[in-house]
Amino acid sequence: MTKTTHQSHRYLCTNCYGRQVDEDRAEHLKTHGLRMTCHHCGEEIAKERKFTVAPLNKSNYVCITDMAMLKQLNPKRTT
Repeated sequence: MTKTTHQSHRYLCTNCYGRQVDEDRAEHLKTHGLRMTCHHCGEEIAKERKFTVAPLNKSNYVCITDMAMLKQLNPKRTT
């Protein structure tokens, strides 16, 4: 009788609790400290995000919520 030492961990999505998270995705999420979500729920959460972070010239970072503001920050803009 041979004993296998490889243990397969099964993770459940913390958003919908209906799908299992595949092992590669679970490992990636654990190493980056992210929520354990299935691929479908992760895509839906990412779509809800409505901002981006942009660096200012020789300054700090600023949270951009409006595209017009982002265009104003561009030093090489033509209009």
